[in-house]
Amino acid sequence: MPLLQVRDVPQDIYDEISLEAKRQYRTIAQQTIVLIKKGLGHELSNLERRKLLLEEISKMHVPEAAKKVDRVKWIREDRER
Repeated sequence: MPLLQVRDVPQDIYDEISLEAKRQYRTIAQQTIVLIKKGLGHELSNLERRKLLLEEISKMHVPEAAKKVDRVKWIREDRER
């Protein structure tokens, strides 16, 4: 993966990136990538990300035994503990 190094970042910008990274539970590098993607218009909206995730899930193979599990029963048992 290519390395990008930015020098002489103004302190206030660095502080904002750092604070937002903490809020989003990301590293400063991860947050910077998110901001660059957003700035370049490459970020997917939440709705688009959800649609892609649901498509991936629907393509997954689910064993027949797992389809027969009574999920309601499991939830009730869990709530009664």
